[in-house]
Amino acid sequence: MKKKVMALLLAATMGVMTFAGCDSAESDVYNIGICQLVEHAALDAATQGFQDALTEKLGAEKVNFNLQNAQGEQTTAATICNGFVSEDVDLILANATSPLQAAAAATTSIPILGTSVTDYGTALEIADWTGSTGRNISGTSDLAPIEQQEDMLVELFPNAQQVGLLYCSAEANSVYQIDIFKAALEADGIAYKEFPIADTNEVQAVVTAAIGECDVLYIPTDNTLASCTETVYNVVNPAKIPVIAGEEGICSGCGVATLAISYYDLGYATGEMAYEILVEGADVSTMDVRFAPNVTKKYNAAACADLGITVPEDYVAIGE
Repeated sequence: MKKKVMALLLAATMGVMTFAGCDSAESDVYNIGICQLVEHAALDAATQGFQDALTEKLGAEKVNFNLQNAQGEQTTAATICNGFVSEDVDLILANATSPLQAAAAATTSIPILGTSVTDYGTALEIADWTGSTGRNISGTSDLAPIEQQEDMLVELFPNAQQVGLLYCSAEANSVYQIDIFKAALEADGIAYKEFPIADTNEVQAVVTAAIGECDVLYIPTDNTLASCTETVYNVVNPAKIPVIAGEEGICSGCGVATLAISYYDLGYATGEMAYEILVEGADVSTMDVRFAPNVTKKYNAAACADLGITVPEDYVAIGE
């Protein structure tokens, strides 16, 4: 009887050891929650770059991605991020400003990396911004030099009488960019008028109003407008009103020129930051927000041809 008891105890112990061994192996697999605000080319590229970087560095068998789309809704982003916290993921990627804010509200312990976020100080309401958050958050910024975007507008349309500033007022990153662009226009003595929208339902009416008062429009890096460039195009194209865009995806859809960054490269850089945190033990709270390494003057060849616009030689056609 004693031998049978000992055998059972030994078997049970081995079972526990075997289970524990499985847990140890599974602990080497990193679970990453990705909350993307909405589907459009720039955000899709950033997510892909992030996934590619981690997959290359860790190996496909060592990382699981749970990619969820908030469909442009802040409340949905909050639900997604709270779900990631319940699942106890190893890291959260917040793709765009609203997901970053949702993730920040959901957890103060799980590392959060943002990407496609214009200004972290504004997004997180950090008044004394120094480059790092001091919290469980860092990431990459998609901010291209706004003053250079305004220089581009002046270069291409030196006779512009009034510039229409089209943006979503619910996006803090867009308001931030518009404020900088306004200051640059004021410095050059160029008149402007703001045309904010609350959501996609207002785009057609607001753009229609804008083309009646302005001869050039500017759209910053704005997720709401990026998701409905076809609507914008269908209004501005018949009216022959050019659009300077804050990023390449918007320019491809309805613009003539942009000062472009690579959102894929931006996402890839964010994936490299994730590797530093997960594997190398980097402290996310002290990691400075990083920026795209290069910007390029790009133009929409078809739109420029349609409007009779000749761009300088240092511009690169989108897609080339």
